[in-house]
Amino acid sequence: MTRTMIGGYGPWAAGLLPDPPRLSFRRAEFTDVDAWRRRARERVRERLAAPPGIAARDVETLQRLSADGLDMERLRWRVGPGPPTEAVLLKPAGATGRLPGVLALHCHGGRKAWGWKKVARLAGTPAASVRAHHEQYYGGRAWANELARRGCVVLAHDAFAFASRRVRMAEVAGPAAGGAEPVEPDDRDADSLAAYNAFAADHEHIMAKALFCAGTTWPGVFWAEDRAALDVLAARDEVDPARLGCAGLSGGGLRTVLLAGLDERIRCCSAVGFMSTWRDFLLHKCHTHTWMLYVPLLPGELDFPEILALRAPAATMVQSCTEDPLYTPEEVRAAEGILREVFAKAGGADRLDFRYHPGGHKFDAGMQDDAFEFLLGELAG
Repeated sequence: MTRTMIGGYGPWAAGLLPDPPRLSFRRAEFTDVDAWRRRARERVRERLAAPPGIAARDVETLQRLSADGLDMERLRWRVGPGPPTEAVLLKPAGATGRLPGVLALHCHGGRKAWGWKKVARLAGTPAASVRAHHEQYYGGRAWANELARRGCVVLAHDAFAFASRRVRMAEVAGPAAGGAEPVEPDDRDADSLAAYNAFAADHEHIMAKALFCAGTTWPGVFWAEDRAALDVLAARDEVDPARLGCAGLSGGGLRTVLLAGLDERIRCCSAVGFMSTWRDFLLHKCHTHTWMLYVPLLPGELDFPEILALRAPAATMVQSCTEDPLYTPEEVRAAEGILREVFAKAGGADRLDFRYHPGGHKFDAGMQDDAFEFLLGELAG
């Protein structure tokens, strides 16, 4: 007997998933890709149940500086609930005219004390703890800086419940605090970082359940806040709003799937280290994934890769690693097959670039170079 995460109930639960799902473009009744996209996007938005009123307000620049061939700004804005969002904007030093804009979506990585710092840096040397994160996942690079140097305006912002948008331990009541003393994470204090990240990991299921009780979802909040950040980027004088893209690893790959699948402004994207099927998450791998993934009822209507395929036939890159422990290789291949089938039926078989790389969960320098070449090629002119 094949073992599953829910034991003998696995085959029964997997059998509840229609194949193809009810709103899949792979079904024979869907022939007009534009009509299908409108209908399916509307349903995904319903399932995400994003809270109303999420928009970037009171955008302000806190700091301007130039270093390492880049002009940099530290930004802040409010989206409505909770503390302000902090972000960095990077562009080639002295650049004139309108440039492509890319939203750099940071990962989860089990470290909610950080947000944009995972993918970008300001002048100076980051703390050793941040550098270690760059080494572990990004080949030692702050990849948003590297992409900006190649001719883009890049915006990286803190996602919901990360860094500036994090849950403050001192504000958490009773058992949800886990009995820990409140701590403010400090990049140069490993103990405070470990304590905060441990609290945030234990608190994640509480936040997800609370959001469900409020009639929304964590992916819905992600999508709404990332869309607000895209508004900020698109409104910049130095950005061509007709040439926008996004990219991210892991949790940033999940956010790429949501934003690129649902927002027409995204001309091209690179989703890295986050592609499989609902069946994989159901049977084998939900324990390796954050509560930030799950959207009730949606799996019966679209498989996970079909959220990204809502953009077909627009330019789309997916990068997966062959030894990534977060996914089952057979299900990653199945997700690739689903994407290819949808893109081909939509008349864009050549617009999907699905690549495999050796190694574990990462977005290393070679993978970044592939993504940059793809993004810059699609956003040129």
